[in-house]
Amino acid sequence: MKVDGSLFGSITNAGQSAADLEAAGYSGAWTAETSHDPFLPLALAAGTTSEIELGTSIAVAFARNPMLLANIGWDLQALSHGRFVLGLGSQIKPHITKRFSMEWSKPAARMREMVLAIRAIWDTWQNGTPLRFRGEFYRHTLMTPFFAPDPSQLGEFGPPKIFLAGVGELMTEVAGEVCDGFFCHGFTTEKYLREVTIPALERGRAKAGKSMDGFEIVGPSFVVTGNNDDELQMAATATRQQIAFYGSTPAYRKVLDIHGWGGLQDELNGLSKQGKWVEMGELIDDEVLNTFAVVGAPEEVAPELGRRYADVISRISFYAPYESDLDRWTAVMEGIKAI
Repeated sequence: MKVDGSLFGSITNAGQSAADLEAAGYSGAWTAETSHDPFLPLALAAGTTSEIELGTSIAVAFARNPMLLANIGWDLQALSHGRFVLGLGSQIKPHITKRFSMEWSKPAARMREMVLAIRAIWDTWQNGTPLRFRGEFYRHTLMTPFFAPDPSQLGEFGPPKIFLAGVGELMTEVAGEVCDGFFCHGFTTEKYLREVTIPALERGRAKAGKSMDGFEIVGPSFVVTGNNDDELQMAATATRQQIAFYGSTPAYRKVLDIHGWGGLQDELNGLSKQGKWVEMGELIDDEVLNTFAVVGAPEEVAPELGRRYADVISRISFYAPYESDLDRWTAVMEGIKAI
């Protein structure tokens, strides 16, 4: 199983951080669109690494348009010599309309069309196919030589892979149909993955006339661990708050519902509107924490991840919202790679 790491923090450290991840044996390095642009750090990372995959997990698709994403994806694929993964996500309506001031409608259908439009643009640049994309949400029908990149820039690599994140069944089906991989949201449990996510991906692949062979699934996982009890407690507290934050979002209620915890979403949502973030985390009891997260000493992490996910995911990206250094994960990584 591949083990991925995250590129967080200042952009000024992105190159060195990526080099450290590669030296530590990680298979991929992901950026996220939180408080910084997700693409710029990868341009720096491409210059300090040679093997590790570089991708966004995720970039907010609906904050952009297909042409812009096609350009960024093309350039990062050329710069990294074929190691870039364009990872997209929809975000939720309030962020798209209020934070990015962009349109929101039919998110699954819009995302499907966006991915197809990006691929159509790449096909035009790579193969000279006339650009004649006409959809419900996007129209791309003009491409002159002045605006088309040199196809030789990608050489033998071709355009980048596209991964998609999702929680709902419709978006997950879209990922299976038109993408190369899928990011399980951090707010995913083993039960939800097996009973909802995987069947939806399989339906999407069937629509495209494809099997699951070669399709990559990046598993969830909150991991709560530490070298001592104090570190473990600190990790658990931070993870409880992160689970509570996601659990307060109505769009993610279905994950709680499958466990019979729908009432928890009402409580969390109510507290979020009051800004009571600490109190929200206190509602996440040990049962909920252990369902969403792998909790234990470092040497216990790999066996438990394997038990939960070995037969359904191809790579894992640790989601640990607390301070940790690369040395902590060395033994864990080796155990997971052996799964």
